Amino acid sequence: MTQDKPPAGDEPAPSSQDLRERVEATREELGQTVEVLAAKTDVKARAHEKTTAVKQQLAEKTDLVTSRLRDKATHAAHMVQDRTPEPVRAKAAAAGGQVRDKAAHLGELAREKAPEPLREKADQGRRMAQANRAPLFAAAGALIVLLLVRRARRRP
Repeated sequence: MTQDKPPAGDEPAPSSQDLRERVEATREELGQTVEVLAAKTDVKARAHEKTTAVKQQLAEKTDLVTSRLRDKATHAAHMVQDRTPEPVRAKAAAAGGQVRDKAAHLGELAREKAPEPLREKADQGRRMAQANRAPLFAAAGALIVLLLVRRARRRP
């Protein structure tokens, strides 16, 4: 090895231990830089991260929109109910009961005669309807009331 000449300034020449430490620190920094660059060039991992983020955003927006729609449907049903006279509401309730009874009876008949794949699909639809029961009832009630009001207006 050659001997280093002392620098012209006031600082003493770094010792070999200092130089080794600097080299080690530089190697560490270089390794971290290489890892960062490798992560940036890993297109598959970045695409997966982006996909996950987009899925999460979509789920959050879907929940928000669903919640807003439920609130609006409930509000509309309450408004219709508040503006509907009591005799019309009573008729609508009676008609709703008759419709439920008839639908249950027809559902039992259809279930007995339907093939197995069709029954599975019907069960899936039933579960979805049960999960969203309040908006469905609100919409059905509003529709029944609307039809009864229109029917009452047509009669002189």
